[in-house]
Amino acid sequence: MIVITGAAGFIASALAGRLNKLGYKDLILIDKWNNKAKRANYADKQYQLLIDRDIALNWMRLNSDCIDFVIHLGARTDTTETDVQIFDRLNINYTKGIWQFCTNNCIPLIYASSAATYGLGELGYTDSHDVVDSLQPLNAYGRSKNDIDKWILSQEKTPPFWAGLKFFNVYGPNEYHKGRMASVVMHSFNHIKETGYMNLFRSHRPDFADGQQSRDFVYVKDVVNVIVWLMQNKPESGLYNVGTGKARPFFDLATAVFNAMNLQPDIRFVDTPMDIRDKYQYFTEADITKLRKAGYDKPFTTLEDGVSDYVVNYLSKGEYI
Repeated sequence: MIVITGAAGFIASALAGRLNKLGYKDLILIDKWNNKAKRANYADKQYQLLIDRDIALNWMRLNSDCIDFVIHLGARTDTTETDVQIFDRLNINYTKGIWQFCTNNCIPLIYASSAATYGLGELGYTDSHDVVDSLQPLNAYGRSKNDIDKWILSQEKTPPFWAGLKFFNVYGPNEYHKGRMASVVMHSFNHIKETGYMNLFRSHRPDFADGQQSRDFVYVKDVVNVIVWLMQNKPESGLYNVGTGKARPFFDLATAVFNAMNLQPDIRFVDTPMDIRDKYQYFTEADITKLRKAGYDKPFTTLEDGVSDYVVNYLSKGEYI
């Protein structure tokens, strides 16, 4: 059996769908199942059990002999949340419990870290273990992810294989429930559909033109490919960046959304709010050297192709993956 936490959410539900297509039906899906907005994410998935997050660790301990792999993607991901206790409980202590379970029972583990650990990128975007202690995340969410990375790297006993995945800016189907935390692609689609134009933040730095602030936008289908490959191949354990390795400007993203909607681009600029201006990231780009050296050689979907697929086949039809 494969255990997937956060299974009602964005990336994990897409992963469950991909595993189903590959013939994996013996899935144990873990989450809080009381959010109606997430039901469509798992409604058509094939699985053995849905288990509530609060009793999942006890269930896993009672059924450890049947578990082949744990993929822990569940977390509180709201970057605007300031209650540290929530992150301590859900992102740190819960992950510690899963790590210790996998270690004690010799079960391989993949867990979700985040590119939010890199802060403003003062130390670059390398997934080297040597820089983890020096990273300066910008919010409580990023700090919680970096804290668990640091704790895991300090452990002498480990699962037989483990990987902590630093996801960059993931976009794609099954994020309808995410509200303000949804990708810029989804927000752009909705804003353009409603108004006919798109607002981007004006640059407040002389070295970046308006709209040229850039991110490493990675399509969820590619993220799922990486997770499945790691599960099946189990290369060297460690932290791995999951991004395309190529930063792209927000202007390009907005243009791609307009093109996918068969509309002439109408992109306007507004000032970056003062309360986030000092912490606003102007550039992120995953260094995926380690992932490539580990043997992952699939190409990543271009921004234009990913946005087109997402808009045409999912957003415009309200479809799920």
